[in-house]
Amino acid sequence: MISDPAPFRRSFHTRDAEEARAHLRSQGFQLDIPAHEARYTDTVINGVSLPGLYLGYLQYGAASEIRVDPSRDDYRILPPIQGSLGAVIGGDEVSSRPGRAILTSPTLSKLVRSERGSSWLNIFMRGPALRRHLAALLSEPLTLPLEFAPVIDLAAGYGRSLVDYVLSAIADLDQNARLMNPITTSLFEQFVMIGLLHAHPHNYTARLYRPWPKIGPRDVTRAIDYIEANLDMAIGLPEIVVASGVPGRTLIQHFRDFKGSSPMRYLRTARYQRVRDALSRAEPEERITKIAVRWGFSHMGRFSVDYRRRFGETPSATLRRARNAPAPSMAHRPEIAAPRS
Repeated sequence: MISDPAPFRRSFHTRDAEEARAHLRSQGFQLDIPAHEARYTDTVINGVSLPGLYLGYLQYGAASEIRVDPSRDDYRILPPIQGSLGAVIGGDEVSSRPGRAILTSPTLSKLVRSERGSSWLNIFMRGPALRRHLAALLSEPLTLPLEFAPVIDLAAGYGRSLVDYVLSAIADLDQNARLMNPITTSLFEQFVMIGLLHAHPHNYTARLYRPWPKIGPRDVTRAIDYIEANLDMAIGLPEIVVASGVPGRTLIQHFRDFKGSSPMRYLRTARYQRVRDALSRAEPEERITKIAVRWGFSHMGRFSVDYRRRFGETPSATLRRARNAPAPSMAHRPEIAAPRS
């Protein structure tokens, strides 16, 4: 069972069925609440919007049916918190329950049903952003609409990691919004989207895993050169793929062959090294938080734990050691001869 993300900020709340319908209509959804259910209406919508994602919490209170306006272009993962959801996707009836979530695709989704008292997480991936990542992995344009299998297992693998990561991100965004920056949000969005494309079946899965052409270390080197030159930018796999000149799926595999890592893990490791370098030469007034956020780390607790695991000491220990380092001795400085008169 997913715990209720109570700290997430509230953006809409009403016990009036007509007000709930009007609000959902303005967002591109048709909310149908039967007359005999209207007295149970207790609609709560909490959420935050990122460039490629929307994360939120939703309940209607009353038993409801929700239809999506055809103009919306979102892929939605709906992990239940309480109760259950049902949906008609591509003509088939599917349902959620503890341990499984519904995944809707724009060209397949027709209807989502919520039983009375249900609540769930909303993970909306904007279609253009998700398809951009898939095109980068394939290094070719998409010829068909991207469509996913409609149910995700939340008990293992990607599904379990996704929920844990999203709940953590919700807490971060609510409590540390001032620390979020384009690098941080880009890393989070890529984890969600690239992870989904790799781990969950869709109509491009076979193309994604077909045999890749052989490439040489030169292509990996081009990718590394690009990463190292742009660590202070919100870059991701699509940009790295363009710089390397090979398909994303190919680059990922051969990065592992030549470097024992993926491009995104290499990027994260390089950013940790930049933080360490900055701490080692920090000015007296510089603070750990400011340096970490500059390189894309906003959750200080997780950052400190991972930093210590990587370098064998805490960020504060690195900073303290740098500040306590003795100044160069005058005895070892070369003498400068006085000018002759």
